[in-house]
Formats: sequence, C-alpha cells, structure tokens
Amino acid sequence: MVAMPCLFAVTIDCPDPAGLARFYRSFLGGELSSSNEDFVALVIDGSARLDFQRVANPEPARWPDPNAARRLHLDFAVDDLGQAEKHLLGLGAVLADFQPGGGRYRVLLDPAGHPFCIATKAAASITEDA
Repeated sequence: MVAMPCLFAVTIDCPDPAGLARFYRSFLGGELSSSNEDFVALVIDGSARLDFQRVANPEPARWPDPNAARRLHLDFAVDDLGQAEKHLLGLGAVLADFQPGGGRYRVLLDPAGHPFCIATKAAASITEDA
C-alpha cells in the first residue's frame, strides 16, 4: 500500500522572494528559513510553509480577467475584516477594484500583484449556509 502524500508547501512565483516573504511574515508571523537570492521559505506555526521563488516572468495574475491563466490564490481567515484590511494596506497590499464577496470577504493584491482573500472565520468556515 502506498502512503498518502502530505502537502508540505505552497510556492509563490515572484520577482522579489525576500520582499514578498517579509510581507507575508508581517501578516502571518512565522520564521524565514532556507534563504538565498532566488528562494525564501516562510514556516508558519512550525508546520505550514509558504515558499517564494524568483521567476524570469513575474507578471502578476490579472484579477478578475476571465481570459487570464488560472492560478491559485491564498485565503486567510481573520478575526476582524476591517482591521486586517487596514493592517495589510499598511504593509503594502492593495485593495482589488473588483470585490465579488458582497462584504463577506475582501480581495487584495500582495506587493507582487498576486490576488489573495481575507474573510472572517465565520465566512471562511465550510458549511452549507456559508
């Protein structure tokens, strides 16, 4: 029987791995490790890991362009949506022009232009009435 695989990291392509890792560390906490000029790992709570990797073509996703290549984005649960938004804007994030969440969540763009979402823990829970 083959052992079940275990996700150990999500890698984010970007033009400035150290700068983007510092942005997410300022928001999420954690420790930076395995750093060189082209790669930085951010270990959060000792188990989750975000890796930041320099790429030759760092063009960000175009949000919400339906013709853009499909990419993944990160979602974060927060206690207070307004407070988290204000904090992230202070760290260098930008509020996306298109906000489809009807106030349940917010779409922001990180300093490299990647879209990500913040939502209250209630909105982030996976239930039928969410």
